[in-house]
Order: sequence, then C-alpha cells, then structure tokens
Amino acid sequence: MKRIDQVYNYVVNQTKNLSPTNLASESGVTTKEVAEFLKIQRSNASKDLNTLVREGIVEKLDGRPVRYVVKSIFQHEPLSKYVPSYQEETDATKLSKSNLIYSDDIFKRIIGIKGSMKNAIMQAKAAILYPPNGLNCLITGPTGSGKTYFAHTMFQYAKQQQIIDENKELVVFNCADYASNPELLMSHLFGHIKGAFTGADEEKDGLMTLANNGYLFLDEIHRLPPEGQEMIFYFMDNGKYSKLGESTKTREANVRIICATTEDPNSALLNTFVRRIPITIKLPNFKERSAKEKVELVKNMMIIEAQRINRRIILTEDVIKALIGSVSYGNVGQLKSNVQLVTAQSFLKHMDQQDVTITMDELNDGIKEGLVHLASDRHTMAELTQLLESKMIISPNESFETYEGDSYELPYNLYEIIGDKAALLKEDGFNQEAINHFITTDINVHLKSFYRNHGFNFDSENKLGEIIDSKVIKTTRMLYQYAVEQAGYKFEQNFLYAIGLHISSFLNRYKEGIQIETGNDENIIKMIETYPKEHHVAKVFKQIIEEEHQVILPQSEINYLTVLLISLNESAKDGRIGIVVAAHGRSTASSMVEVVSQLLKVNNIRAVDMPLDMSPTEALDKVIHEVSEVDEGSGVLLLVDMGSLTTFTEDIKEKTAINVKIIDMVTTALVLEAGRKASLLEGDLTDLYQSLSYFHGYHAKDTSEVSVEKDKPQAILAICASGQGTAQRMKELINDYLTLYMEEDIDVITMSIVDLETTLPLVQEKYHLLASTGIKNPNLSVPFITMDQLFSKEGPSFIGNIVSHTFTSDEEFTLTEDKAKKTCVDYINDYYTFINATKLIEPLWTICQKVDRNILSNKKEYSFYISLTMHLSGMVERILRNDTLSATTSELNQLENKNYIDSLKSSLSLLEQLFQLEIPNDELVYVVNIIENQLSL
Repeated sequence: MKRIDQVYNYVVNQTKNLSPTNLASESGVTTKEVAEFLKIQRSNASKDLNTLVREGIVEKLDGRPVRYVVKSIFQHEPLSKYVPSYQEETDATKLSKSNLIYSDDIFKRIIGIKGSMKNAIMQAKAAILYPPNGLNCLITGPTGSGKTYFAHTMFQYAKQQQIIDENKELVVFNCADYASNPELLMSHLFGHIKGAFTGADEEKDGLMTLANNGYLFLDEIHRLPPEGQEMIFYFMDNGKYSKLGESTKTREANVRIICATTEDPNSALLNTFVRRIPITIKLPNFKERSAKEKVELVKNMMIIEAQRINRRIILTEDVIKALIGSVSYGNVGQLKSNVQLVTAQSFLKHMDQQDVTITMDELNDGIKEGLVHLASDRHTMAELTQLLESKMIISPNESFETYEGDSYELPYNLYEIIGDKAALLKEDGFNQEAINHFITTDINVHLKSFYRNHGFNFDSENKLGEIIDSKVIKTTRMLYQYAVEQAGYKFEQNFLYAIGLHISSFLNRYKEGIQIETGNDENIIKMIETYPKEHHVAKVFKQIIEEEHQVILPQSEINYLTVLLISLNESAKDGRIGIVVAAHGRSTASSMVEVVSQLLKVNNIRAVDMPLDMSPTEALDKVIHEVSEVDEGSGVLLLVDMGSLTTFTEDIKEKTAINVKIIDMVTTALVLEAGRKASLLEGDLTDLYQSLSYFHGYHAKDTSEVSVEKDKPQAILAICASGQGTAQRMKELINDYLTLYMEEDIDVITMSIVDLETTLPLVQEKYHLLASTGIKNPNLSVPFITMDQLFSKEGPSFIGNIVSHTFTSDEEFTLTEDKAKKTCVDYINDYYTFINATKLIEPLWTICQKVDRNILSNKKEYSFYISLTMHLSGMVERILRNDTLSATTSELNQLENKNYIDSLKSSLSLLEQLFQLEIPNDELVYVVNIIENQLSL
C-alpha cells in the first residue's frame, strides 16, 4: 500500500465516527500523530495530508495545531457552520463539497498526464464518463507500453466517479492463454452448461457473469478467434450472450469492455469488431516520451524497489542514463525489468550496508550499453543532463504518485540539503572551513539552477507577483533595502526570489504548525559562528518578518537565513567580468561603449571620458568609481587609449580590492570583442585578458593567400594515431567549442599520423585550414594547438583565438603533472563508459613512465603522457566492446622490427593483467605510431 493511502486510511479510521454535530476543537488528527503512528517523517506526513486536502479527500480544520478530518463528515453541511473561523466559500465550492466525498483523480498518478499521455487520458475519461454507463474501448500500444496498468487505472477512475460499485473488481482475461483452444476460451468468457463438451460435468458461469455491472479487460484481443470476436461484438450490440452449449436461452449482463492489443487493429481484428469500439486509445512508446517523463519513470520504479528492500537507494547520473538508454524494444516494461535487475544485483553487494548504491560498476554489459546507445541521441542526452543531478537518492518512505505541483515552488528541501551536507562532510573528516565552503557552494548550485530553469527576469517583479503574496514581496523589499543600504551587500534581484520564496514557504509551514529544526545542526551552528555579519543581518531580518507578519521565528529560521545570506553573498561575487573603457576626449569612450552596448545588448560596460584638461587624480577617481560600480565579483578589464593609463592598475587594486587587468590601444572593435567574449568565458578574467592581448581587429589580412583560400570551406585538422578514437573525441570537443563561439560552419577533419603525407595535400586542396591539433605538429602555415592545450580548461579560449585570428604560439600555458593527470581523468570520464578514470589513471601513468624511461630516454614531456594515456584508455574501451582498430599486413609485419617492442609489450602487460584482456597486434601498431612520432621530435 502506498504511503499516501496509509495516511488516508489512518485519517478515516480516526475520524469516521465523528459527525458535524459532535465535532469539537480537538477532533481530527495532527501531522505529528500521523507521523508517529506510521513511523514516517513529519514533512512527508504533512505533504501527503495537504495533497489529500488539495484533492478534496480530507478537510483541514483551523486552529493550532492544525487538524485533519475525513471529508465525508461535511457531506451534508458546509464546514463554516461548525467552525466559525473557516472562511466563507462560494456556492459552487459548497455544492462540490456537499455532493462529492472523493474528488481525487487517479490519472494524476500517470506519468505524462500533461505530456505524452494527455490525449490518452482524455479519451479514457470520456469512455468512462459517457452516459449512461460509459463506452467500450480499445487500448493499443507496443509491448511493455503500460496497457494493463492503464486499464486498471481506468477501472479505479470509474470507481472514484461512482460509475461502478466500490466493491467491484476488474475482471481480467488474457486471450492468448486459450488461443489454441477456442472451445475452452468461450467457456471461460461466457460459461458453459453441463455436457457442453467432454469434461463439462456441471454448469459453470463465465467472466461475463462475474463482470456484470463492472468492467472486463480483454488483453491481447487479437488472439481471440473470429468466432469469439463475433460473440463479443454481438454482446456489445445487445448486452446479451449465451453459455457454451446453450441454444435456446439468452442471458443479459451490463459489462463495459476494455480491450488491448499490440497489433494494428485494422489488420488483426475483424472490421465488424473494430467498428463496434467507438474509442481507440493509443499509448506512446518509450522513445516518444519526454526526457522528464523517462526520469520520473525511473524514479517511481526505484521507489517501489526501495520500499521492497526497505533501504535507501542511491543512483549515479550515468546509471539513470544507462537505464533509460537500455530500453530498446520493451518500453516501460523493459525499463521496469532492468530496474529490478540492477537493484537486486546491487542489494546483494550491499547487504551489510544501510544504503544500496548503484554505480556503473553494478550494471551488466547489456544495460551499460544503454549509455552508449543514448550518446547517439544528443538531444535526449542534453535534456537528461539538464534534468539530472550527479546522484538520485530514493527513500523507501517516498510517495510515488506524480501529482503536478507549483512549478515555481522549490523542488527540494534546502534545510535537508544544509543539514545532510554538513553531517556528511563532518563524517568524512572535513574541517569547518571546508564544510562552510561546500555548503555555500551546494546551495548556490541549487538556487542558480532553479532560477535559470524557470527563466526569472531579475529586472521585474511581475513574475514574483505570480508566485507569492504581495505582502511577502513588500517584506522582502524591506529586507533587500536593509541588506544593501545598511549592511553594504551587493545583492542582485535573485535576492528577492531566494528570500521571498523562503519567507512564503515558512509562513505556510507556520500556519500548518510544521517545524523543521535542521537548522540547529551543530555543524550549521559552527558555520554560522564564522560569519558574524550574516548572522547579525539575519537577526534583523527576524525582527522585520515578525513585525510585518505577526509570527515568531524560531532559532532554526535565523540559522537558515544566515546560511542563505552567506550563499547569496557568495553568488553575488560570481558574476560577469566588468569592462571599463577609459579614453581621452569629451566623448571618445562613451561613443565606443554606446555602440557596443546597443549591438550586444549588454550592461556590464562603463565609459570614462577624460577631457584633456582633466587631472590624473580626477581621472583615477572616475575610473575607480566605475570599476567599483561594474564589478560583479569576477574582476574588471580596463581598456585604455594610452599606455600611460596602465599605471592605474596597482592604485585601483589597492583602493578597491578588485582584480583588474589593463589593455591599451583601445578601439571600438576591441571593446566589441571584449563584450562578446565576456559573455562566454564565465567569469575568468585571465582568460579574457589573454584572448584579447593579440586581437588586431576583425578584418582578414589582405594577402594573395587569403584571397585564394576565401572561397574554400574552413576546417581544423585533428591528428591522432589512428584517425579514429582520440581524434573523434577531439572533433567532438572542438565542435562544442565552436558552438560556444557561434561558429558552426567550420569543419573538423580527423586524420591518422600515417596518412599525413598522402592525405594532407588532398585536404589542403579542398579546405582552408585554420589550425591543427593532436599528437603531432604537421608544421603547416597555420597555428598548432597541442593536445594538452585543447583538453585543458583554456581549450575554449584557444579555439576562440583561432576563430578570431588572434592565436599566438606564445600563449602562456604551463603544463604540470597534476594538470596533465586531471586533463586525462576529465577526458576519460566524459567520453568513455566502461572504464573508471579514477582507478585507471595511475596504471596508465605508470605505463607512460615506463615507456618514457625505457624507450624515450626519460624526456618527461607531459603532452606525450596525455596523448598516450588518452589513446590507451580508448584502446581498453574498444577491446572491452570487441570493436578494435585494424592495421594493414605491412604495418603488422613491421612491429617486430622495432627494437623496443618487447619493452613496450612488457609495459602494456599491466593493462592486460588489470582488465584480464589481451591487446591485439592491430592496436599495438597505433601505440607504436604514437611513440615513433615522439621519437621523431
């Protein structure tokens, strides 16, 4: 039984003997009583009780604490007659409450009620509610699409609407079970008389009799023989039938029939049968469902499994994606089977642990392949990535109904995020400073994600007015004014949403008598002690909220407001890069800024005009003022027209504590490029500064070479050992970077080292190459980006500089061993399915060190380590998937001629032992190519 049903039954049992005349102030049940009796969390009890109230099943009594009673108490009289404080209702509401005991819509438990299942549900309701007794219908859909579940839901809806008696059961018959025995099939459906066939020793009723005044579900109706279909449609026409063996007697029954089939009704059923079914309901296959629905399906199925094993289940993001991608033919049914399989396997491995954690390691190869299949569907993968957190945590006491809530209500409990995170970090041995950092970062991520996903416009309160009460907005405005004007914070409008939503949520909980004391966690208290300013402001907030709303805020609320202030303050520091243009002349800087602001529609650029008679001190003061105004926490880029202004840097830093970098010789084109890139580089001032240092405008060089090349399509060349594997990954990465810079007309060409000499001239004839990247510099007359540069965090900037023709080989980039390792780990995690980067990186690094020491004379060039590591990780993945590269006979014959081949095989044996695999010579050829390339440098 679902948790919400248990809550409802408890309310019914505790209040069923009450009547309007004996209702007293202490009547009904409280949230605390429900939680204690059912041994569930109070927050969950409150959630279910309020869901029942919204659906009209349970009534809420005013007072403290809030009490709940079953709705049928008020079946004949409005509640206001017995509880004076109850607000007056409209006549329509009273009529609804007096005539209907249940208004819950069980179809709300169907995932996709507002999406892929919307049309099917509307048809189902029409079939059930059509007067006087509903219509027969046919449900179609592929195997595993949920036809049986949908039929049961229709039946329950008919009960809710009092179409059929509450005590009736859905009669189910699978026509496939008796497809080979028509006589026995007819007997089961309609019954038989004594002697109707051999073995019929006595008369027996059929399913039509059992389903009288109810519903009969005929599954796999296409397996019903023609004579059976004829008898069914005769019954549909007349409501009459005869038992098998009867020739004179006719019986009657009032039965509504729901049929289901996986086949095309027009080809699998008699036309005369299909014509008698007025409504055909088509269920979608799994692929037709939205990404959100797929995630909800996984979650609900996991809740069921968590309840079965009474353990919390934790799934990683990749596991959810793999489960979704593993559905190939069986739709929702196959997904359910896979969910049960991975849960059972993981349960066995974690029987001695409190939680069942499911990672990619727990999945079998078939389900792991789901992640590979999903990777080919970029649209779905992108949607899932946006929807999913890194982990999904399923509790056994969660309700798995899918009621649609307010889309602007925070979809998580921030109290639990704070308390759980602090406790977890403390258990892991983190000090208080680290705990503080992680908690504020965590809240930031959740809040930013929430606001971004709901498209809030921070320049307007209109959207906020649709979400919360105007009085709460007024209070939030007062808090904002105090925080900015009195406490000196630089909050953006997101303050209004974060604080406003929280106040609204608190007031709702206060009215319902719900208290959440997570904020009193000792780790939270320790955190607050390190932020005295925010704690003081939170106390002032407490006074304002109490005065405005006549409530009392507990200590936990002050603690929580403190943490939220800390988080919002951290968020305010993580904004865009500010840009200040300073130029001599009365309107020189203003003119440039005006042009750029209008073109790019940005507001993070300021101008400082400096007439020739302005003193340096006054100019510095003006610049400092504008730098302070435009700074959002990520630093400010100062663009000036004369080199002498670059001496301002240290003075500005000293007086403002703001990170500032200066570029001289400002032009309108430079300001335009700075504004464009500032919106792309996500707050990295150094990246922006470096990318603009060599900018010389948007015009191409006027050379004969350019004029010859301008009509060719542009391309970037990616080179690796095979032209596949790593080169393909480089291609995907470069395409992502090009999309970032809105450059989608540039091709990325992959090529093997061994093909350079023969294939490169053909590529150069067809394409205008902008740059090359990979494991070898082909020494073309275009920039070369090393692999470590491409896969580093500066990678987007390097590609951006190629696009804007500002790339220089003197780019500042220092590659350390730690950076090289991290680059490889990030690469493996992003692009491979079956290998664990954290576990694999050290063995791979050991192999690189052995190759370096024994073959390359200990050069310790980490770019080579990166190249070899990336290639070897791809090689392992290919071998595990039985999809290895192939080499020519000539290449294979040359292997043994390499004097280091035995040493190389010895080094690679570590991988063979670790994964219990054998490296084929074909793959060995490409490893040798990488080494040969390094030897030639």
